[in-house]
Amino acid sequence: MLRRLTPVLLTLLVVVLGVTALTARPQHGSPGRSADFVVLAGVAGLRWDDVDPETTPTLWRMAEEGSIGSLSVRSAHRPTCPVDGWLTLGAGNFAAWNGSRPAGGCPAAGVTVERPDSLGANLPDQESVVAYNQDKLAWGATPGALPESVRCSVAVGPGAAVAAARPFGRVDRYEPVLPAAPARLLGSCVLSIVDLGSVDGENPATRTAQARQVDAQLARVLAARPPRSAVLVAGVGDTEAPSRLQVAIAHGPGWERGWLTSPSTGREGYLQLVDLAPTALAALGRPMPERLFLGRPAVSVGGRPDDLRAAIDAPADADREAAAQRRVAGWFFGLLAAAQVALAVAVLPLLRRARRHAGPHGPEPVSRRVVAVVELLLIAAALAVPAALLADAAPWWRGEYAGWWFGLVTVLLIVGGTAAVRFSPGYERTLGPLGAVAGLAALVVGVDVLTGSRLQLNGVIGYSALEGGRYTGLGTVGLGVFVAGSLLCGGWLAQRVPRAWRLMMMVAVGGAAVVVVGSPYLGADSTGAIALTAGVSVAAAICTGGWLTVSRLAWATMAALALTIGYAVVDLRRPAVERGSVGRFLAALGDGTGGLTVHRSSAANLQTLVDSPLTVLALAGAALVWLALLQPWGGLMRLFGIYPAIRAAMAGTGVAAGIGGVLGGSALDVAGAAGALVVPMAALAALRVLDHSTDRTQPGSGRPGDESGLRPGGPGDDGDHVRSGHPPRTADPGADDGGGSGASETDEGTQARADARPARVPAPARPASTEVPTA
Repeated sequence: MLRRLTPVLLTLLVVVLGVTALTARPQHGSPGRSADFVVLAGVAGLRWDDVDPETTPTLWRMAEEGSIGSLSVRSAHRPTCPVDGWLTLGAGNFAAWNGSRPAGGCPAAGVTVERPDSLGANLPDQESVVAYNQDKLAWGATPGALPESVRCSVAVGPGAAVAAARPFGRVDRYEPVLPAAPARLLGSCVLSIVDLGSVDGENPATRTAQARQVDAQLARVLAARPPRSAVLVAGVGDTEAPSRLQVAIAHGPGWERGWLTSPSTGREGYLQLVDLAPTALAALGRPMPERLFLGRPAVSVGGRPDDLRAAIDAPADADREAAAQRRVAGWFFGLLAAAQVALAVAVLPLLRRARRHAGPHGPEPVSRRVVAVVELLLIAAALAVPAALLADAAPWWRGEYAGWWFGLVTVLLIVGGTAAVRFSPGYERTLGPLGAVAGLAALVVGVDVLTGSRLQLNGVIGYSALEGGRYTGLGTVGLGVFVAGSLLCGGWLAQRVPRAWRLMMMVAVGGAAVVVVGSPYLGADSTGAIALTAGVSVAAAICTGGWLTVSRLAWATMAALALTIGYAVVDLRRPAVERGSVGRFLAALGDGTGGLTVHRSSAANLQTLVDSPLTVLALAGAALVWLALLQPWGGLMRLFGIYPAIRAAMAGTGVAAGIGGVLGGSALDVAGAAGALVVPMAALAALRVLDHSTDRTQPGSGRPGDESGLRPGGPGDDGDHVRSGHPPRTADPGADDGGGSGASETDEGTQARADARPARVPAPARPASTEVPTA
């Protein structure tokens, strides 16, 4: 009875660990009222490179006295044109101006602002803009949600009019330019929005002149600000493609000398454009329209360097890294996909000739040197993604040829990692390289997550702050590599312990991985944790033998659903600002806006499926596995029969990667990243298993002096072959030299028969020749 309940109890343990990790969320809380007036000053295209004490003394002084951060100006369109940025600012959600626009460009027509009286203004296009955002776009934004949340608002300039216009187009107070004495205007309403102009172009002289004009306008605003007011300065849009990180400064009570951050990013020094509207309302002590706002109120946190130049250099360097990341990531993944496809094609003839024939006739075996070289190439291919992640520890983006520097650092790390695996203890064993590569991959990603995911932020293998999707924790590629590395490590370790302990070993490693992925303090990926729970359940169910049946898959699905339900029940009890993605989705279902989330996820899956090079990796890996490795001559079925824990780990990886990609809106990206690690290792292990396919003795433990073989599944048996020097062969008719799942007596399925037979004395070793003597 206890044996039957063990899988159930261990699965429940994984679920409990996952729920505990997912619900232990940081207590953000909403900031209290800190000002009587708020002034939002927007500058399209203002970057931290434009701020210095000589050209922009006012901005410099505000940054020195207040809190600063890097602003992601993501909107519903890319790039975020200035009009889209102003609209997003007023909506507190991803919004965009309707109308035709050139590919990668912005609309040529300006915003029409009518003045029916001397007090306010009217935007005649506002109603059509609102309808466009709510009916045509996936975010369901309501332009004008910010001014609707206060009694009256002031707008200065056409961009500010777009942000301050109510949903029906009315601007309460409006001036086309900043008056000579703006104190009375800025004090007439609790919220004022000022358009200070823009900074565009790449010419340094032009940018300097424009930044100086913006700073002079800002100085007039600060001189006329109402008493007890908060002033927020932000770059509200892109003036060129591609997008860049913009300036964000908060000055006033409660914003003294710190980093700006918000719960929407969870990263010190980063916030989004959609956070500015809730930040203004929080500073005024006004309630939030939770259904309309996607952003969260920003707060000021400590840890900023005392030297302002050092503090400003950090966001400026992050902007340069994010810009370089976009250029380099495309060709890196393209080259990786091409290299892995070429390597898969090269492995096919080796698989066909890897089996060594015992008879006098048969094809000549492939040279050992060729096989050794191909094995090293497979190891290098599997380590490419972890090496590229580790390459971001070097500041490659600061050089003139950023792509070449990144490539050089990555190649050096791949060579070093391959050498480490080659000379690691146990390399000659069949599963030696697989265990070493999986351990290195899981270690690199896991250490990065435990230290704050600094390598993934703006990294080639991570996520970009410019995209606005994630700022901390595990990214899509990191999730795929960590899932594959953790489960393969669990399978490798489980294969090395007695059969009775394999289930516990798989659950222990998988449960720890679930905590790392799901904890908001670490991986911060609730959907990834749910997917990994299903993968761990599948791996645990079949790690001692058997295949992935419908009942086992259903059990894994029930475990993932149990984790989801447990997490959702706890998450829904939290305040809206502290909920995770699952809680926010269920709350959206409750208020009727859940369809927008489903639509956005479906659109993201479709776009990623078409555009991402990782789709090629996933499809190419699946083709190699299905059309070659799983064929009778491919060796993978034989590998699965001899090493059921490895089969379980690979099956669990496929389940977790597939579910994680769909739930996360990344289609096959998670599967592609996992496949970049798993498929080369599967091919290498299959080559080694086929090389031993005619061995007639049971494999030994690999320890010195033990070449006669141990009883499979016994204490100390890892079920592994030693590649240097084949074990002696015997004429054992019971061994199977086929490629099926029952590969040999090392298969766990023959354990009972092996135990029932009396012990045999191995036959004397045959001569080195592989020919069979004739009568």
